[in-house]
Amino acid sequence: MSARIIEDQHYRFTVITDSLLRIEWSDDGQFETRPTYFAQDRDFGTPSTARVFRGRQHHELEIETAAFHLYYEGGAFSSKTLWIDAKTNYESHFSRWLFGREPVGGNLFGTARTLDEADGEIPLENGVISRHGYALIDDAENNVILPDQEIGPQNRDQVDLYYFCYGRRYQEEIRDYFKLSGTPPMLPRFALGNWWSRFYPYTQASYLALFDRFEHEQIPFSVAVLDMDWHETEVPAEEGSGWTGYTWNQRRFPDHRQLLSELHQRGLKVTLNVHPAAGIRSFEQAYLQVAQRLHLDPVTKEPAVFNLRDANFRRSYFEDVHHPLEDEGVDFWWLDWQQDRYFDTEGYDILKALNHYHYLDNEQRHPGAGLILSRYAGPGSQRYPLGFSGDTWISWASLKFQPYFTATASNIGYTWWSHDIGGHMMGSYDPELQTRWLQYGVFSPINRLHSSDNPFSGKEPWNYPAENRRVMDRFLRLRHQLIPYLDSENIKTHLHGVPLVQPIYYHYPEMPTYYEYHDEYFFGSELLISAIVEPRDTQLQQSRAKTLLPEGTWYDFFTHQVYEGEQILNLYRTLADYPVLVKQGGILPLTPVVEDNLDNLPEKLTVQIFGQAANTYEMYEHQGQSIAKTTFTLTAEGELNLTVEDKDGIIPGNRQIEIATLDIDQLVIKNQTGYELSTTQLTPAKGIVEQTQTDLQAMQIPYELKRQVLDDVRAHPQEPLKILNFIQTKSVPELTDYFAGMLAQKL
Repeated sequence: MSARIIEDQHYRFTVITDSLLRIEWSDDGQFETRPTYFAQDRDFGTPSTARVFRGRQHHELEIETAAFHLYYEGGAFSSKTLWIDAKTNYESHFSRWLFGREPVGGNLFGTARTLDEADGEIPLENGVISRHGYALIDDAENNVILPDQEIGPQNRDQVDLYYFCYGRRYQEEIRDYFKLSGTPPMLPRFALGNWWSRFYPYTQASYLALFDRFEHEQIPFSVAVLDMDWHETEVPAEEGSGWTGYTWNQRRFPDHRQLLSELHQRGLKVTLNVHPAAGIRSFEQAYLQVAQRLHLDPVTKEPAVFNLRDANFRRSYFEDVHHPLEDEGVDFWWLDWQQDRYFDTEGYDILKALNHYHYLDNEQRHPGAGLILSRYAGPGSQRYPLGFSGDTWISWASLKFQPYFTATASNIGYTWWSHDIGGHMMGSYDPELQTRWLQYGVFSPINRLHSSDNPFSGKEPWNYPAENRRVMDRFLRLRHQLIPYLDSENIKTHLHGVPLVQPIYYHYPEMPTYYEYHDEYFFGSELLISAIVEPRDTQLQQSRAKTLLPEGTWYDFFTHQVYEGEQILNLYRTLADYPVLVKQGGILPLTPVVEDNLDNLPEKLTVQIFGQAANTYEMYEHQGQSIAKTTFTLTAEGELNLTVEDKDGIIPGNRQIEIATLDIDQLVIKNQTGYELSTTQLTPAKGIVEQTQTDLQAMQIPYELKRQVLDDVRAHPQEPLKILNFIQTKSVPELTDYFAGMLAQKL
């Protein structure tokens, strides 16, 4: 064991790394060694350099590492007997933690259990990232996990704290968090496509007709979600409510096996919504098998009470109820546990158990492709993807909160949130809001369109005006074209502990301004997103995203405009475009066509390269548990090297790759893969005159002003300051703001 342990009768300190410390107190001297829901591996195999002093300067014990200095005076832990100084000293007043007291400020937060009924911001729980350099996680009341993967009793320690002291080495801290608590598993590729979800009383015919319409419109989906109306909801009054159910509604779905088969033939995976709290009751199709196994009395309709602590109930719950439905074609489950933080008398957290057992069961039946959809249950939940964030309001405030909420969740390792894209409840008809929300969804971890049973709230693109519909269709197709990139980043999260969505301060932790841009985030290693979260300006007919561009040169993914970094810009975009930026040298793998079946790796790829600068991109792919890697290495001189590692032979043997470049004069390719390669060039950005004329056309400002502006741009196409000075004389602040952003690009 490499971790350094310092212990006595009632206390134990474990130096896991020089920046990570476990603090325990046990009244009976029996310390917890078993894994918990949060802590899985407390020995990283890294030798500690901790120095231990006893009796020095009247302290009973001191533990000192490069990151922290612990002082212990002996006796029961209290603020007077135990404290730790973080050596980062970002703010010396806040660098000392006293036992029993919450750290003062600085925490950059983690996530929350749910966004149910949220209309904008909600309070978030703490994460492990703090501007003061340290943070804590309390594991004392967590359930242990027994060797057979059963959720056991609560942790036996009275105190069990983890002290993270990484200063502003945020990315290293998250990697060590994953070492301690477990990395997120790889998601199956189909989870990265578009999901169709709606709380709506579909019939078998109407549901299949809907997907036929999507296919006709060439709008791709990979997951079909059936909300609770798939099962019987009208139940005998003496049985309680119809909220919980496991028996298909034969009136709506007369041949559900055929339904599932036809959805699979369309390349879709299927998940069903369940509210399991009411257990298994006598009207369920599976009841007699359950009653026999659990020795219940069917004559009196004795119910099988929901109790995951009972191994017999658990076995029947899966083998008699869920597995037969899965054998018919259900791929995974949406676990809609709505009982908040429900514990039994011995502190058993039902949601944690539900997520744990369901994910393990699905993973066992689908090796390398395990999946659930459920609410967040606390630190450690990253091992059981995906997260269902709940029923949000349809509002701009809800949309504005989601980019921040999603990126900040990485501070507690929770990387795979699935939101109700477009919102679930309340609100009103707003095509622009729905379009911008969908665009955000395409550049979020999971793009799951969702709506209520209100007949006017459906998210089908054809419910919206032609302009919005065209944009929605295009972005839904783009999501599927992005699968090679998304899956590669998915695998990196699993292998290397790198979250897909990262706050921008992860990369610039010493720059105070980077903590202020909540709508901006990195989306994998190659993309920077500045989300549009406000309605467009009525005069300009464009939306604004206030954007902090880091150092370097940046390309707009859609327009190919080029910007120099280290500046703050107001990026204005038409409804058709979205601020997605690629750093110079960025390498982005996509599919040239929309893939219908995401189980298969693509035969054709397009790899877009934005500008000439040194960069290496490792494109990972997987099928089941097999992983392949193609490495693209671009030099500053414009040489591109391709290598491949594919020991299980999962990459199609006839793969073709088109290399599409922007601003690279002459690309020299060294291909060591055996792939068939071709090259092309991406279309350069519009010239300033053409772009100005296009944008002015849609603006709702006087025609004469439009003409004057266009004439001035034509007269000074390479002189942005002259153009801007002229526009400022027109006293239209919105127009000045727009041109300040547009003219910041390299002309």
